[in-house]
Amino acid sequence: MDYNVYLLATDPNNPCRDVIHSRDTNLKIRVFCLDKERFTPDNNEIQLYGFANNKLFAFETINIKAEDALDVVGAIQWYADYINYPKMEILPEDPREGQHVAISI
Repeated sequence: MDYNVYLLATDPNNPCRDVIHSRDTNLKIRVFCLDKERFTPDNNEIQLYGFANNKLFAFETINIKAEDALDVVGAIQWYADYINYPKMEILPEDPREGQHVAISI
């Protein structure tokens, strides 16, 4: 079984602004800490949300290509493991705006 390898770029001036990079594809995902910053979704990108340890994260792709879309959840799962919250609840919609359905990982 092939496994994707992910890398993390961090912003030294903003600890909430990580970018997940796939080593083997063009997939890039920007991470937002919604308790510390504003987030306006880009209609041309995929957004998912993660809830872990009483913190809400937004994950938004950067210049998504169709062939990379299936790897988005895997990249978020990798990030959840990286931040030591492997049971992060991944949500398809911003839970602050109403009801949501969780995607279990």
